[in-house]
Amino acid sequence: MFGFFPQKYDGLIVRSATKVTADVINAGKNLKIIGRAGTGVDNIDCEAATSRGIIVMNTPGGNTLSAAEHTCTLICALSRHVARGDQAMKAEKWSERKVLMGSELYGKTLAIVGLGRIGKEVALRMQSFGMTTIGFDPLVPPEVSQEFGVESMPLEKIWPLADYITVHTPLIPQTRNLINDKVFSICKKGVKVVNVARGGIIDEEALLRALESGQCGGAGLDVFIQEPPKDFTLAKHPKVIATPHLGASTTEAQERVAVEIAEQFVDVAQGKQLFGAINAPALTNALSPDARPWVELGERLGVLAATINSASSDNLQVTTYGSSLKKAGSYISAAILSGLLRNSSQKAGGDAPPLNLVSAPALAKANGINVKTSHEESAPSPYTSLVTLTLSNGCRLSGTTSGGNSLLVEVQGQQFSAPASLTGSVLIFSGTGNSKLLPTVAGALGSAGVAVTSLSTSAESNGQTWGVATFASSVTPQCVDSLKSVVSSAVVVAL
Repeated sequence: MFGFFPQKYDGLIVRSATKVTADVINAGKNLKIIGRAGTGVDNIDCEAATSRGIIVMNTPGGNTLSAAEHTCTLICALSRHVARGDQAMKAEKWSERKVLMGSELYGKTLAIVGLGRIGKEVALRMQSFGMTTIGFDPLVPPEVSQEFGVESMPLEKIWPLADYITVHTPLIPQTRNLINDKVFSICKKGVKVVNVARGGIIDEEALLRALESGQCGGAGLDVFIQEPPKDFTLAKHPKVIATPHLGASTTEAQERVAVEIAEQFVDVAQGKQLFGAINAPALTNALSPDARPWVELGERLGVLAATINSASSDNLQVTTYGSSLKKAGSYISAAILSGLLRNSSQKAGGDAPPLNLVSAPALAKANGINVKTSHEESAPSPYTSLVTLTLSNGCRLSGTTSGGNSLLVEVQGQQFSAPASLTGSVLIFSGTGNSKLLPTVAGALGSAGVAVTSLSTSAESNGQTWGVATFASSVTPQCVDSLKSVVSSAVVVAL
């Protein structure tokens, strides 16, 4: 179905039924962003998209109210056997009312696993029925959940207390089969469970066993491991109310997610913000005007590190200094990696995936490069903000920005008295530290007919000095050759 599109379009928006496979992604040579009009992105090969530097985003809030309302509907329907009562009436079996004795929700305990947007809305609604709400979410602090009336506690304490359990988490390795035979065995006899999140969070085989034994008194299921299920045994069970993935199936939710994903695309295209990206944490804060100079600096420091150090390195430490860079570690480290890996990507030619802030961290991980970030509130004098990268092979660079320009502050522990500009074509060299080095280099460059716009050298250390020169025009290989008798090493870097 995608035969017409990949070569042409930059963006793709899909709903839940459309599968965006690796083949589709690899065929989309111009693809830069894939949007899911909804929450779940399990129909998109996010790993393939990330490796090609393609942003994958969803609309995390668009379905919230519809999913929460559907959850509450199933809880209410379970408590009063609404589905079975309806079936009895349609079959003209009035007498079945004798076996359809329900129970009030008032005074019962509802356990909510996952206290994000949907979990919060479910709690607020079911509290109006007089239910006690408890919950678990490793990402939501207890003091936050207390604000909307949910007592946070560990899972092992939740299970024995719950009369009803509802799950609102993504399906990840940590949540797959989260509710299983062991969990059912420590729950109250007759506990009821609801899943309007993702199939597989509740172990379907374990649930069927618990329903048959009476340990589970009922289940409301909107999602299944396979959709549509190949085996409808669970859905047909008399204690189960099953719906065909209707959590987001309201006209309001579908309109809302369509508008939201379109607005998010426009924001990205206009460079305003990146909201809802699930595979590009480095980009979340990198689109702001204040961040862009630091992204450029990071890329240029990465290029320099790869240029002046031929030895491979499997560990990278990135340290940011200054309060303004407190949240910048993720995008600066991604920018450094994109610069560090640029040469290897260019050598791979047309077969190499695009290298950017999305793909660089994934490519680094695939190549065994480990990145650690840290932050210090105060920068070394005289700077207010600074970035330092240190490779395990000993290479160390520091830089800052001024007026939107990238500046090199330090190389291998040797500081520049006046930061060196990192713009355009840059010549970086090292030589024996002496008072004649700078005029000698300047003379050699002048003799080669090159117009030098800036020339800086670092402090001397262990008899060596580093220098950086920038030019008004392009630099020829002959210019570099003219320095061989003057310096220990020299290389031109296109920044």
